[in-house]
Amino acid sequence: MDSQGYKKLVVWKNASILRKKVYDLSRRFSKSELRRVSQMTDAARSVKQNIQEGYRQPIGRYIHSLKNICQGSLSELHGDIEDCYEDGLITKEEFSELDELCGKTDYLFSKLVDSLQKKQRQEKFNQESVKLCKSSL
Repeated sequence: MDSQGYKKLVVWKNASILRKKVYDLSRRFSKSELRRVSQMTDAARSVKQNIQEGYRQPIGRYIHSLKNICQGSLSELHGDIEDCYEDGLITKEEFSELDELCGKTDYLFSKLVDSLQKKQRQEKFNQESVKLCKSSL
């Protein structure tokens, strides 16, 4: 398996763009927002890094990582982005751009998980077929 194949995934590319945008945007926040900035940048980094780290894991663990860690971090980040807009820290245009990117990324997570679950079911089916063939010999 290509050890950096995750870089070909559109969901990873989106997560990378999202992380960069959050880092750039949060740099202009006041020092009183330090905790929020830290939480947002950690969540944005977590989305990207966990796609990368999970890629090398068995399918079941990767699915777990995507559903429970990546999508959880993305949801947390999206909530923070909504709060930033409500608190007047970002413009409507910035919010719209980030909101759309979060939505597309979440959609891609769902599609990737569906695809991996399908592959996992097919592998189990193939393994069971081999067992049945061997037992009937």
